[in-house]
Amino acid sequence: MPVFGDLEQAVMDVLWASPTAMSVRDVQAALANDRELAYTTVMTVMDRLAKKGQVTRELDGRAWQYRPSRTWVQMVANEIVGILSNGTPEQARAVLEAVHERVG
Repeated sequence: MPVFGDLEQAVMDVLWASPTAMSVRDVQAALANDRELAYTTVMTVMDRLAKKGQVTRELDGRAWQYRPSRTWVQMVANEIVGILSNGTPEQARAVLEAVHERVG
């Protein structure tokens, strides 16, 4: 699976949970329940995720609107296939454990 840092993972979780594209301010507000983050911090993380191809963005007025480039299920399925095809048993186990944690 793509390795996300803690904040990247939190941002992706917010975006995956949203049915619509979100601005940096929207994501910052959604994350405010768990941690206090500066707008510029969230903006930097989202910009990096866009450069990595994990999110897409389009300009809406003066604000970028972000959405995941693929669903969580699509990302996990691609990673599982790749690891099962080319990875070690330990990598496969780690991916399957991460999926199990996420879906219960």
